Amino acid sequence: MQVGSFLQQLDPSHLTAPHRSLPRAVRCWSEEQLTNQLQVPVLKSRDTEAKKKGGLLCDLVLEQDNHHLNSRSPVHVWGYFFDCMESERSQRMGNACMPLKRIAYFLCLLSALLLTEGKKPAKPKCPAVCTCTKDNALCENARSIPRTVPPDVISLLFTSNSFDVISDDAFIGLPHLEYLFIENNNIKSISRHTFRGLKSLIHLSLANNNLQTLPKDIFKGLDSLTNVLFFRDLRGNSFNCDCKLKWLVEWLGHTNATVEDIYCEGPPEYKKRKINSLSPKDFDCIITEFAKSQDLPYQSLSIDVFSYMNDEYVVIAQPFTGKCIFLEWDHVEKTFRNYDNITGTSTVVCKPIVIETQLYVIVAQLFGGSHIYKRDSFANKFIKIQDIEILKIRKPNDIETFKIENNWYFVVADSSKAGFTTIYKWNGNGFYSHQSLHAWYRDTDVEYLEIARTPQILRTPHLILSSSSQRPVIYQWNKATQLFINQTDIPNMEDVYAVKHFSVKGDVYICLTRFIGDSKVMKWGGSSFQDIQRMPSRGSMVFQPLQINNYQYAILGSDYSFTQVYNWDAEKAKFVKFQEINVQAPRSFTHVSINKRNFLFASSFKGNTQIYKHVIVDLSA
Repeated sequence: MQVGSFLQQLDPSHLTAPHRSLPRAVRCWSEEQLTNQLQVPVLKSRDTEAKKKGGLLCDLVLEQDNHHLNSRSPVHVWGYFFDCMESERSQRMGNACMPLKRIAYFLCLLSALLLTEGKKPAKPKCPAVCTCTKDNALCENARSIPRTVPPDVISLLFTSNSFDVISDDAFIGLPHLEYLFIENNNIKSISRHTFRGLKSLIHLSLANNNLQTLPKDIFKGLDSLTNVLFFRDLRGNSFNCDCKLKWLVEWLGHTNATVEDIYCEGPPEYKKRKINSLSPKDFDCIITEFAKSQDLPYQSLSIDVFSYMNDEYVVIAQPFTGKCIFLEWDHVEKTFRNYDNITGTSTVVCKPIVIETQLYVIVAQLFGGSHIYKRDSFANKFIKIQDIEILKIRKPNDIETFKIENNWYFVVADSSKAGFTTIYKWNGNGFYSHQSLHAWYRDTDVEYLEIARTPQILRTPHLILSSSSQRPVIYQWNKATQLFINQTDIPNMEDVYAVKHFSVKGDVYICLTRFIGDSKVMKWGGSSFQDIQRMPSRGSMVFQPLQINNYQYAILGSDYSFTQVYNWDAEKAKFVKFQEINVQAPRSFTHVSINKRNFLFASSFKGNTQIYKHVIVDLSA
């Protein structure tokens, strides 16, 4: 409000009334009142003496913020002081003092208003690089987004500017902005919160820049309005249609915005393809990795996982301490902790088997014989119930458990010159020797699997025995005799240390481990296994396939190099290199799934046992 217009609104009677009758915005004080009220010195006129009557101080109080205009200064406005002493002159003048008081009120008020006028905030000026009208602003040749654009603009255009990055909150303080055009620049990057606060925006153009991608959620909070018209033009950019832009494809699929056709510049398979025509299914943005989770401070050979009493457990064979260490999952600390142990001598395998609700553990040892333990739930400990005949099992190297026609079996691969690989069967009270196989062949590994000889025949149980003295031998289950019969061997695969199998879409594959040379992946063709792939081995004693959710892996350990993790490529129908992990002298890899978490246990003959967490990463997030 101008000073003149405000004074014109005053009733002349205010000038003759006592100071309490002045307008509400004005207060008048005596010198003593003001000094006591504000506790600051007051500027006095030279005529002020000890006797003062009618002396007034006036200040203007801003009603909106209740703040004294002159509160920042210790010196306050001293209007005018008139001394109306009861002198002979004053007695002769009678009420002559009254006009002077009126003038004092007026001048006091005028002084306050002038100060108020000077304190009003100035309106933001149009930036030097912009041309502004009441509602519009056009900015050219700017090095950055100006921060002093008038707040009332409705339309804002940036063109032919030199900046290439737009940061967060670039347009804050423009609550009325409806049309934003950032066109014909060299913009390469826009931050996620660039447009934050533009609640009134109904049209946005980013045409003819150098954008390759847009951050996810960049339009969050903008497209919640009704009938929004974002992206009338995104043309003229170099969008790379990879996982970082997957969110835009999803957004285009459900937004109400009107969008002109925009095209991909990359990758090559999508070049010149309309982004509007892409589907989220066109993007393969989920990757996985094995991340180190926990170290166990001991060496190990075999590692097995089992379910018992509605909980998951892991059992680890420690060759140097001779123990079977049982681990359970700590639901509070989110780590594996010790549960129990079985103490023995030179333990190489601790194989659990749960029959109905009873847990048994077959403990294979290089010295002192091998034994079978039972978990006593009342005593809450393991009790030895049976010895395994030492004449047949002299140097056990591997154990496999399986079930055929409701009967439980386990087979021990014996690697001694005078031993027998032997199958044991559960008879209700214990395990007894059922069949001996492959005598004196120094077997190092045994694998149980089911394969079909012809497409019309159901899969039947088979055993594959690996030996250091001959090629792997395949045994087939004979239902009539309830025995395994030697069927065939795997040609051209001498010196195979171990064989492990896996399935993909109903097809059966095997991974064959060689210490030096080439390890192999082979596929069952109906009557024999056929070569699919070779991997170079550098001191390998384990080539373990394992499946985690929908991901099929194969892990090739190495004593002389990094362990190689391979991932199955469904299109190529073979494994591709995926990741390297560092494990000293690995001997087994085991998948453990607990509480929707997936872990990889890696045993080590020379170092710490390692636990890796299987991590799924969404590249589009």
